[in-house]
Amino acid sequence: MSYSAQNIRNICLLGHAGNGKTSLAESILFHTGSIDRLGKVPDGNTVCDYDPEEQKRQTTISLAVAPVEYNGCKINVLDAPGAFDFAGEVAEALQASDAAIIVCSAKSGMSVGAEKAWKYCTARKLPRLLYISKTDEDNSDYNAAFATLRERFGKNIAPLVAPIWDADKKVIGIIDVLQKRAFEVGPKGERVEIDVPEDKIPVLDELYDALKESVAETSEEFMDKYFSGEDFTYAEMIQGLRQGVKDLSLFPVVCGSAASGLGTRMLLDTIVELLPNPLDGQPLNAENEEGVSSPFVSAPGALPVAYVFKTVSDQYGKYSYVKVLSGSIKPDMPMVNARTGETEKLGRLYAMKGKKYTEVKELGCGDIGAIGKMEKLKTGDTLCEPRKVVKVEPIPFAEACYSVAIAPKTRGQEDKVAQGLNRMNEEDPSFYWVNNAETHQLVIYAAGDIQIDVLVSKLKSRFNVEAETAPARVPYREKIRKKVEKQGRHKKQTGGSGQFGDVWIRFEPNPEEEELVFAEEVFGGSVPKNFFPAVEKGLREAVLHGPLAGYPVVNLKATLYDGSYHPVDSSEIAFKTAAQLSYKAAMPEANPILLEPVGELKVTIPDSYMGDVMGDITKRRGRVMGMNPDGEGNQILEAEVPMAEMGTYAIDLRSMTQSRGSFTFHFVRYEEATPQAQERAIAEAKAMEQE
Repeated sequence: MSYSAQNIRNICLLGHAGNGKTSLAESILFHTGSIDRLGKVPDGNTVCDYDPEEQKRQTTISLAVAPVEYNGCKINVLDAPGAFDFAGEVAEALQASDAAIIVCSAKSGMSVGAEKAWKYCTARKLPRLLYISKTDEDNSDYNAAFATLRERFGKNIAPLVAPIWDADKKVIGIIDVLQKRAFEVGPKGERVEIDVPEDKIPVLDELYDALKESVAETSEEFMDKYFSGEDFTYAEMIQGLRQGVKDLSLFPVVCGSAASGLGTRMLLDTIVELLPNPLDGQPLNAENEEGVSSPFVSAPGALPVAYVFKTVSDQYGKYSYVKVLSGSIKPDMPMVNARTGETEKLGRLYAMKGKKYTEVKELGCGDIGAIGKMEKLKTGDTLCEPRKVVKVEPIPFAEACYSVAIAPKTRGQEDKVAQGLNRMNEEDPSFYWVNNAETHQLVIYAAGDIQIDVLVSKLKSRFNVEAETAPARVPYREKIRKKVEKQGRHKKQTGGSGQFGDVWIRFEPNPEEEELVFAEEVFGGSVPKNFFPAVEKGLREAVLHGPLAGYPVVNLKATLYDGSYHPVDSSEIAFKTAAQLSYKAAMPEANPILLEPVGELKVTIPDSYMGDVMGDITKRRGRVMGMNPDGEGNQILEAEVPMAEMGTYAIDLRSMTQSRGSFTFHFVRYEEATPQAQERAIAEAKAMEQE
């Protein structure tokens, strides 16, 4: 069916890993008749966790889309991962959604994952509601979970439910506060209406009055009505709540159990009634052809614009997931890619439900679907009608801060590893890789060790290449601290054409220039000018390998000031070799020292972790430079830390701050290494040579 934009809801499920987002998506699919059997995450048979890696790990790794039809509306459910290593998938979900459902467990309340989800939504100004899951499981405590939400967000929290407990304090039903009706789950999983229990009537009245007060604050008209003692109609309550949700002044709370279906229909009613459609949602910013950025206003009758928010590749080809921001799109329609400026014909269009793709003839304004086999399209691209080209703001992926080297277990398969990483990077732009010519390693930069582990696992399962990881090597440098003059003499004059080159070179520190500075002060033609380039070339090759640990030598000036030559046997190769012999003789005597790279570290953490984090930075030989509040209750701690000490920092910071901390780290300069650090680096370099 084709739906108008007013009857579409694009919602993403966010929250901590293990809080039941995928199970809730499954429950929504089941109770709307989209599937006829309720899958379970431990059984590996849910619609949204279809990837073999997800089934093996029993956790969501990538964003999945599952549309359902309910009460004349199409609800596109985007199930996002809760594990912090896959925050890139959450960023994609937020870009395509008009509202979020933050899933909190009745066992843990406001967990770190829910806190982060809330921050993401706040940054994106996204309307949201909260869903307390697992209310009927052992050790669950709805009241405690709700209390953590109320404590964190105050009166902005608007409970639309009141749980019904049995004698063992187990939730067996819920009360719909707005409609003052109570429900429980029947023997076949259906919703059965029951009378509101006597002991719950005072609770219901109290919650209803609180909702009325919240509604009154959404307009002057409602405020006057409230103070005059008049009651609101159901339609007015809905209107006020919807306005509060849109204004981000109200955040409804519902609850339930995905396993039994308790509360699922009420959640669906709340989505349809209170959450904004794509025309009312928070618009994305877009640049026009003059480079001016402004909010992009969605309109069904406007020229078509679609935004690629995710890319999926499987054995059947490549699918570009799009949200239609205005107009509608059809197969074979010519559209301009705003990134490249090229016009391409659209491929076939699909509606996706997990891994199942159903071909459709059109995708309307506000809807989400996929375009098949568009090889040049990338995540973040905007497709436009040629008459109006705009470029939607990029997805704000967090900076990849964890790095490891990766190599194939079997030599000669480096190209297969690179090809596999390239393909996976199309699907997941949150990681990247570089071939470091200096350290001779292929280095992956990602969010953490779990993301790396998944990438290695996918290389084996999808691209048939086994890889192993190792710490990324630190690119040290070497320099000298003393002036030394040495002769380099290359003589080979026994039989046949001989070789002769003889140079005297002065080596001295040159802090002004990092690159080698070559000079000559030759008098009287002791070394002919035509051999100067050969001497310089020999030195430039030589400085790539320092005397201490084989790292490049920097801040060096080399002056050729004397030498001798043979009119027949001297050659460029002979003088090149002589220069290298002079370098090798001089370096050990020139008081060499190792330089290590130092970077600027910026750590964002709640105040309560400041002591631990500062102590840890000191242990890493770091210098704290200062701290500034970020305006959201966190401190941004700035420090300078040697790169050699940062290998496991992404994992260690997560552990120290219960995943609440984040950081960026950028190279600043080279500094002289301490004797202990130098000793360690030299030992590591020697160990590598022996491998």
